[in-house]
Amino acid sequence: MKVVVLAGGISTEREVSIVSGKKVCEALREKGHQAILLDVYFGMKQVDWENAFPAKYCIEEAVNYIESFNSAVKEEKKNRKQFFGENVLNLCQAADIVFLALHGENGENGKVQAAFDLLGIPYTGSGYLGSALAMDKGLSKQLFTKSGVPTPAGVAAVKSEQRKSAEEYGIHLPCVVKPSCGGSSVGVSIVTTEEEFAKAMEEAFSYEEEVVIEEYIAGREFSVGVVDGEAYPVIEIAPIQGFYDYHNKYQAGCTVETCPAVLTEEQTKEMQGYAVKAYHTLKLESYARMDFLMDKEGKMYCLEANTLPGMTPTSLLPQEAAVLGMSYADLCEKLIEVSLKRA
Repeated sequence: MKVVVLAGGISTEREVSIVSGKKVCEALREKGHQAILLDVYFGMKQVDWENAFPAKYCIEEAVNYIESFNSAVKEEKKNRKQFFGENVLNLCQAADIVFLALHGENGENGKVQAAFDLLGIPYTGSGYLGSALAMDKGLSKQLFTKSGVPTPAGVAAVKSEQRKSAEEYGIHLPCVVKPSCGGSSVGVSIVTTEEEFAKAMEEAFSYEEEVVIEEYIAGREFSVGVVDGEAYPVIEIAPIQGFYDYHNKYQAGCTVETCPAVLTEEQTKEMQGYAVKAYHTLKLESYARMDFLMDKEGKMYCLEANTLPGMTPTSLLPQEAAVLGMSYADLCEKLIEVSLKRA
């Protein structure tokens, strides 16, 4: 099968996306697929169209080429209107499917998915509607509340109507402040004072114009993958220090991850049930991953959905799949299989 593994992009998660893309491309190559790694934003200047998906392929060279643009993203964004890089759409149209290893802005927000739908390009993951709904944490929270998926109380705040204190938003301290459409916990702060709140709001607004302020839930952290509507084993995430932020997510050895999580059978089924309900509430398709907190009384809270879960060496969905006896490469093929079924 000819596969374009699409990575990179312009989000704050660009570097993580490249790591995911590299590992996916390696796995698909091991399985005998003609996979190539491509930066969605910078593309490829020269393409040998007669051998665009070669039998022999150096992934390291592709990674080095993509990473050479890392420092140019900010400047390029100022001078360019078109998102897709050179030859990206043509290569994607020539493939049997595009494996989306993108994370964050213009990767998980539905825009790439909508463009591919119009062009008839098959891709992995959810469609444009589910992607857009899940990307907006404020909107997700509203939908969870209406559908009976427990979630922390919170409100969305826009930069143009910013208030001075958490109390003015009707939220008691401690609380959590985070960009509405960010990922990988970039810009997320747990605050205990109004001074910390002001700094957290300033940081979150530096990433985007809307943020979410929600009650802080002290407790254990979990995640549940849902593939083709079926919940995978629950994984518990226990950072050695602090909370599950960007550093703890991607730095090996910073977090203790236990899968299957040490929960009662009843708790496991309850959390998996909420994960599947959240999946359907947000109109997700193919696969996704839901993040949870559970307080000391055992009450569960769904925080958000990840429509393109990370596929790095420390990522959670591959660990959940491993408990089911599925190798990383088998999981990649499974995600392609369920996505082709949707397409």
